[in-house]
Amino acid sequence: MIQVSAPAKLNLSLRVVRRREDGFHELDTLMIRLPGLADTLEFREAEAFAFSCSDPTVPGDESNLVVKAIRAWEAAAGRKAECHAHLEKHVPHGAGLGGGSSDAASALAAVNEMHGTPLSLERLIEIAGSFGSDIPFFLMPGAVRCTGRGEVLEPAPCPPALPVLLLKPGFGVATPDAYKRWKDSQPLPGVRYDAQVFSWGELVNDLERPVFEKHRFLAEVKEWLLDRPEVAGALMSGSGSTMLAVLHDLASADTVAEAARAELDPGLWSWAGLTDGGVPA
Repeated sequence: MIQVSAPAKLNLSLRVVRRREDGFHELDTLMIRLPGLADTLEFREAEAFAFSCSDPTVPGDESNLVVKAIRAWEAAAGRKAECHAHLEKHVPHGAGLGGGSSDAASALAAVNEMHGTPLSLERLIEIAGSFGSDIPFFLMPGAVRCTGRGEVLEPAPCPPALPVLLLKPGFGVATPDAYKRWKDSQPLPGVRYDAQVFSWGELVNDLERPVFEKHRFLAEVKEWLLDRPEVAGALMSGSGSTMLAVLHDLASADTVAEAARAELDPGLWSWAGLTDGGVPA
């Protein structure tokens, strides 16, 4: 039996450069992990591959990214995966936190290990990029700068461990829709989109413009966070709908989360912890 952790990710910066001829978008993004917020995948030997999940709303058919990962591994390795994969879901989906992509990457690595490591890490990264632009990131350690459509990976200096608070409303955001609306979207008056610069890097997200235009509540959450004295910076993670706040002190996270639920939305999901990075900032 193999048990692996599939951590969430944050895009500290996400620049959309252009729409490519193949329909994808050219990106330049810095991604890091949230080791304290993770799904868990458990693999047990079995006569044939099977998949199950703790969350009944997660599809268990061939559309699931874990199942896609296993099928892609089988095709590349030229053999059947003889295991049962069970996913314990903790990272919300439709959140811009990469939960499904992380699950897929962890599944690729785990099934490869279970079957004697027939494929190299480089081959796994290549396979991962064939069915998900941000899946290869989760096969790399540390902070990674991702370019191309997200599949071109370059190790990057890792910011210090940042105290962060995540807030997510009850709705999700469809990533394809966010990119589709990017080119023609307009900024909302009074909303701060400019890069927030720190000693370790910057917070900026070009997808805020199209997503905020459609989901104005997320713009309201960002502005509310930026006005809080406990918050050093705030940003939408990925394509949303999670909003992240970099805090001056992690101890203030509960206070900010409770105030957000009282003033903005009583149903807000929240999580607080440190980003992957070592010594706290």
